[in-house]
Amino acid sequence: MIIGYARVSSVEQNLELQRDALKAAGCEDIFEDKVSAANVERPEWGNAKRQLRKGDTLVVWRLDRLGRSLKHLIETIEDLDARGVGFRSLQENLDTTTSGGKLIFHIFGALAEFERELIKERTMAGLAAARARGRKGGRPRKLTAKQIAMARQLLMDPNQQVTEVAKMLGVARSTLYIALRSETTAKGDK
Repeated sequence: MIIGYARVSSVEQNLELQRDALKAAGCEDIFEDKVSAANVERPEWGNAKRQLRKGDTLVVWRLDRLGRSLKHLIETIEDLDARGVGFRSLQENLDTTTSGGKLIFHIFGALAEFERELIKERTMAGLAAARARGRKGGRPRKLTAKQIAMARQLLMDPNQQVTEVAKMLGVARSTLYIALRSETTAKGDK
């Protein structure tokens, strides 16, 4: 069975062009969503996936109608392939039911993986460069070492409550507990 999937990003946009192309490609059923690809909730896409069976082919007008990113698109097509479902994109002339289409798809996958690795390498290099300049990543601490020492001193008094000390410092109790614990761990590491 040949099943079509069409999507536009907003309600104002028209699905007719995609619908006509999918019908001309021989789609027996066409599922249509009027929602952004970034939206996780695409009800008709869910219905299309449920209807697809081994030996079926999913057809889209263009690749960007199916995935929100190259990574997402590759994951989706790999999922279809694992289920024995073919994939065709009309505009890009990509057909994973043919050996040439599978080759092109695998090249896309390799390029996406290469891109992810480059991003990871650049990120790690940037973090290393920042550390070399004395910058530390992560969220800024809410309490200074002086404030933590003051809190520790106040909490030595058995009549002093953690809630009161936290309120005095302008933080939540959990933040105070975490700061006290991390300060103790840091001293133990030295």
